Amino acid sequence: MRIGIIGCGAVGSLFAAHTAQLDDVEVWAYDVWEEHVAAINENGLRLTGVEEVHSRPTATTDPAALPPLDFGIVATKGMYTRSAIEATAHAFADGAVCSVQNGVGNEEIIAEYVPRVIRGTTFPAGRVTAPGVVQFDLAGATQIGPFEPKPATMDEIERLAAILSRGGMETIPLQDARGAQWTKLIFNAASNALCSLTQLPHGRAASNEEVRWVMDRVVEEGKQVASALGIEMEKDPAVLLEESIPVAFDHKPSMLQDVLARRPTEIDQLNGGICAFGDETGIATPMNRAAWYLIKGLEASWTLEEQ
Repeated sequence: MRIGIIGCGAVGSLFAAHTAQLDDVEVWAYDVWEEHVAAINENGLRLTGVEEVHSRPTATTDPAALPPLDFGIVATKGMYTRSAIEATAHAFADGAVCSVQNGVGNEEIIAEYVPRVIRGTTFPAGRVTAPGVVQFDLAGATQIGPFEPKPATMDEIERLAAILSRGGMETIPLQDARGAQWTKLIFNAASNALCSLTQLPHGRAASNEEVRWVMDRVVEEGKQVASALGIEMEKDPAVLLEESIPVAFDHKPSMLQDVLARRPTEIDQLNGGICAFGDETGIATPMNRAAWYLIKGLEASWTLEEQ
């Protein structure tokens, strides 16, 4: 069994490091970050924090080096989905590919290049602290199911879930994974955007009365859009937001990490994705649109600073 991890940043590294512990699974990790790939091949991939893991996936920056793979897990930032799957699609000519990315719209892109697609949502989080080393900040489950327009079979989905769970990444197969995806989408739209705009860690932002007022309205709009799409939430994102405060009180969401580092964000796939589906269903999303456009403006300000 061969699995390819496409995008070996923090989340991709969590999947790669855990799965590479299995004797009966060959794990390939593809990323364009040369120093990270070199460190993985020389010293292995090491996780610290919530769990200590040290394993040795095979890493490469050359997509042509990938052998035929049974499964793929795409873990890139949303703005890199197309370039990543375009470069690696040849390895999945007979395989099924799962997105565990933030937001919506990634599966649609992947489906343009591979035969069978799996919709995925994951809650574990971390950050790369040095090439080959990832701080594992938050544990949690991953949920996967068929991407309806171009689905993998339930047998494939169950097999992948079993492999990932044996490796230490709890993964739950679902007949319909849209509820899980939209639960996290709405949660992230509230947390990531508002944390990035205020530069407050997750729990501190969600427990601040003024910031929470905006978060709650972002959540409510997202729930209205999901309802219009006929999606049943796995869990109320507002409840999830409240429950996450003590667990992630000082956790900096990935978008906040990107903002602090002056990197492009996934705002188009998060609040922008909710707005797109809102437009499609006739649901007004002014708070999500405001967050979306303010983050785009923040990104534009970095260009001015460089001039």
